[in-house]
Amino acid sequence: MKGNVTGRKPGAPATNLLVKLLEQSPKQGDQLHNYKSVTADGRCLKSATIIIKDSAGTPIAALCINLDTTQYFNAIQALLPFIHDLESGIYPSKETFTESAVDTVRTLFGQAVETIGTQPAAMSIEEKTRFIEIMKNNGVFQFKGAVEEVAGLMDVTKCTVYNYLKKVS
Repeated sequence: MKGNVTGRKPGAPATNLLVKLLEQSPKQGDQLHNYKSVTADGRCLKSATIIIKDSAGTPIAALCINLDTTQYFNAIQALLPFIHDLESGIYPSKETFTESAVDTVRTLFGQAVETIGTQPAAMSIEEKTRFIEIMKNNGVFQFKGAVEEVAGLMDVTKCTVYNYLKKVS
């Protein structure tokens, strides 16, 4: 046991995760990979644990590999303001370059779904009304064929989309 990441020494007690893994070992396997752990001083680690057994199948040791990801985390935090809108909590989507008007309608449709937070099939009447209003305010219905495209994406009729548009006008 080297312990240069965790600071643990030979003879240190088993961790809570190792105890759980030993308990579940026959059912779940003898390995756990790519999980997050935290050191006593609060550093974040990416870890893997493998239980080593003797020829009788009795656990005799555990090989634990830990990568300190604290510096990666700090780098991500420093970069987030450049790629992520920290106030709204969503990725900025000021402009999307598409190949066709249909693609633009689909992009704006997806953004409206994100705003509502529910897929159209699961939206209430009020949410669908707000959804159509968002798309109208974003200019979706200025595109030729947009009503048909939106109806298809929502899995409703064109008349239904027109009815929602009447409500928000």
